[in-house]
Formats: sequence, structure tokens, C-alpha cells
Amino acid sequence: MSSGSHWRAWAGSMLALIYNSGVSHLPSRTLRHGFLRLWLGRLGKRSGVQRGVRFLNGRKIHLGDGNAINFGTIIDGRMYRVTTGSDVSIGPEATILTLGHDPQSPDFADKGGDVTIGDRVWIAYRAVILPGVTIGEGAVVAAGAVVSRDVAPYTIVAGNPAEPVGTRGRDLAYRLDYSPWLG
Repeated sequence: MSSGSHWRAWAGSMLALIYNSGVSHLPSRTLRHGFLRLWLGRLGKRSGVQRGVRFLNGRKIHLGDGNAINFGTIIDGRMYRVTTGSDVSIGPEATILTLGHDPQSPDFADKGGDVTIGDRVWIAYRAVILPGVTIGEGAVVAAGAVVSRDVAPYTIVAGNPAEPVGTRGRDLAYRLDYSPWLG
């Protein structure tokens, strides 16, 4: 690793520490979102990030317009990118991972991939999205589901591992504008 890479890694770690340990808990949405606009790859218009959300390497996290990110959520952009579409709702304590380890690797090598989440996706309470997954437009990930492979548009998945359990209507017309008081 070059000295420039070390410096960027150190600076990124410090920004994560500052946000996750301090700024994330401030009751001022204005201060939190101001920091996030500078740190994240993108924080879309009308998007709201509640207190207590943790980001790992914000530069690789790109949140679309009208996203609602609830408390306790973890979004991992350490080596790979997380991209969300518009009007995405991510429930409390959900986890979106882009990096893990290859269980077959003799030296415990890293394994991961980008996570892409389409427009009007609803990820419910404590759902886990694993590395390299794409969730199609309008899909729903049920509470507690563990998503290990791609989810087709307008599909409802549940369970561990997540499996299709239904479909969602395609006539979605809502626009999220998430700004809870003291959220």
C-alpha cells in the first residue's frame, strides 16, 4: 500500500469514528446531514438519516433521493459501493454488508461486492443484505430476512436465507420525504 493509500485509509477511518461515535447521535438533523453531505458519496434530496446510523467508509455509499434510513442501521462501504435508488425505506437495525471473508480461503481472504438497491425498495427491521446483492425496484425484504442473492423487482422475500414469498403491486406512486422530529 502506498503512503497516499495509508493516508486516505487513516483519514477515512477518522471520519467514520467522528461520525459514528459523535455526530450520528446529535439531535440536530441539520448538523448530521451537513456532515453526511460532505462525507458520503451522495446523500440525495429529501433523504433522512436518523440518529445512530453507522456508516463504514462513507465515500462509497451513494443514497438516492427520498431515502429513509432508520436508527441502528449499518451500511458498509469499506471496499465496495452501496448504491440506493429513490424512495428507499430501510428499517431500524438493518445491515447492508459489502465485505466479508471467503470461508474456503486458507488465508481467510476478503470476499465481497457492490450492493445495489432499486427505487422504492422496502428493507424491513433487522434485515441483513449480504455482499454482491442487487435488490430490484419495488422489492420488499421482510423483517429479519438474510438476503444472500439477487431479488427480482417487485418480489417480497423473507427468511434465512431469503426466499420469495409473494409479489408487490407495480402501481407504487409514493415519494418519501423523511424528516421525523428529533430523528
